[in-house]
Amino acid sequence: MAKSGKKVIAAAKTVAGKVPAPSPNPMTNLILADIALRAGSVLLRRGVEKGLVGTSLGTKKAGRIIKGRTMIQTMVGTALARVAISSVPGAIVVGGGLVAKSLYDRNRARKAEAVGTAAIEEQAERGEKE
Repeated sequence: MAKSGKKVIAAAKTVAGKVPAPSPNPMTNLILADIALRAGSVLLRRGVEKGLVGTSLGTKKAGRIIKGRTMIQTMVGTALARVAISSVPGAIVVGGGLVAKSLYDRNRARKAEAVGTAAIEEQAERGEKE
């Protein structure tokens, strides 16, 4: 790293230590940080989902599809994500399962595309109704 980069980092650390917390109560600050991080992660997740789904279907339809998810789909996705981030073996199992599913779908491309398109249409219709 260049000398100027190290100076900037040192200055940022100095200034960051002088910025007061929003509340004198540390528990309140912890709650505020938790809310901010969770809200940010929800917005980031929606953006990534719309980006991935929207590349082939368009952003409006992607938004409807995301809104049309069932509670079970949301819970399964959350559970798999928690297993994947909780341990290395969990990440290997979940990642391996995703790779296997992708390879399976590629092997059966026509049928998988037809089944997936039907499921997407159904989910988009649910999203329009909400």
